[in-house]
Amino acid sequence: MLLARDLMTVDPEYVSPTSPLREVIALMNQHDCRHLPVLKDKQVVGIISDRDIRLVLNSPMLNLDPSQRLEVLDEVSAKDCMTRYPLTVSPDTPLHEIAGILVRNKIGAVLVMRNESLEGIVTVVDLLNQLALKPEL
Repeated sequence: MLLARDLMTVDPEYVSPTSPLREVIALMNQHDCRHLPVLKDKQVVGIISDRDIRLVLNSPMLNLDPSQRLEVLDEVSAKDCMTRYPLTVSPDTPLHEIAGILVRNKIGAVLVMRNESLEGIVTVVDLLNQLALKPEL
């Protein structure tokens, strides 16, 4: 049986709550990922996804023209659109349980934690890649 530790991205890139969205997007692009943990003083305080960023930038409440949307990237920080209290699993959580958590909660990633310490991240893409490699699962 495969566990979170077998599939997780170990020591994932992360951002701070004060990181501007421009920095978050750049890090996501640089590392080809769609989710980043948000850490303050080495403690997880949230998770931010590319979807969270799109929702902010396309919010009808902003009512901005395209050139003004670029300014938002510098003015809005990760803490303004991250998910607080992200769902977490332990390194020993079986992959089928992680899949169930992702489906039930309609989310794209869970953080892998041990004793309040971030060890990794497992995403829907990680699970799909594993399934593609092992079609008999």
